[in-house]
Amino acid sequence: MKRFTTVALTALAPISWGSTYAVATELLPPDRPLFTGVMRALPAGLLLTALARRLPTGAWWWKAAVLGTLNIGAFFPLLFLSAYRLPGGVAAVLGSAGPLFVVGLAALVLGERARLRTVLAAVAGAFGVSMVVLTAAARLDLVGIVAGVVSSASMAAGTVMTKRWGRPEGVGPLALTGWQLTAGGLVIIPVAALVEGAPPALDGKAFLGYGYMMLINTGIAYWLWFRGIGRLTATSVTLLGPLSPLTAAVIGWAALGQSLSPVQVLGMAIAFGATVAGQLFAAGTPTQPFSSAEENDRNISMDLTDGPVRR
Repeated sequence: MKRFTTVALTALAPISWGSTYAVATELLPPDRPLFTGVMRALPAGLLLTALARRLPTGAWWWKAAVLGTLNIGAFFPLLFLSAYRLPGGVAAVLGSAGPLFVVGLAALVLGERARLRTVLAAVAGAFGVSMVVLTAAARLDLVGIVAGVVSSASMAAGTVMTKRWGRPEGVGPLALTGWQLTAGGLVIIPVAALVEGAPPALDGKAFLGYGYMMLINTGIAYWLWFRGIGRLTATSVTLLGPLSPLTAAVIGWAALGQSLSPVQVLGMAIAFGATVAGQLFAAGTPTQPFSSAEENDRNISMDLTDGPVRR
């Protein structure tokens, strides 16, 4: 029951991210994705850091910067570049490949065994998402494809390294999330200024949209995501990723008047089934507590050097 609760709470993060498209198109200024990235990350990061009342110390200044860049600062701009250069369906499929990156990186960095059934669940999830979002008119663009693949790899690396480094002694997921969002937002600022110029004028709808993005879609969602990484395996967490495009499709149908074909409904069923199966497959996998970074380093080092890797 405890694991089910953790999985359910962690799943709220990708479900929340699935609302990004609807909020952006209905409430936010058009064609300002990088400014939106800054508004999502930086205020939320500063707020969470203030609530936690903890700043990084020692090596955690650069570790927080690295994690913030991987999970936010590089991920957001690359994701937006992919979305602009490719149809939304192609970009979503590239994003759904993230679990495959995590499976490979977790095996190399964390010693998590890459089981065939887990890989098949990740592939089935990506296939189901492709049935939901791809259209016959989808065009391909090399720059967009590279950006989409690298964005998925960036967040996959951030997920694995968040698990690898753990947290400093006495620091909770609230502070760790705040550090990463702040660092990521600061990384995006110069890119946004260079590409998009001065911030746009904001009306009441924009303030409402950015408020939702900052508090729910980013602050709470990423806190739940990093909390889940601390309590589950990295692979188990990332297999929840397909819930994001599935939620986007449901919101598009329910709130934006978009239609769903029988093929799309079947794809949703396959992707959701793969997500559930991935969690069932991971249920028996031991999970190392998300304690201090030093303890995680020591335990993983022992796993990799003292004979066969422990399971």
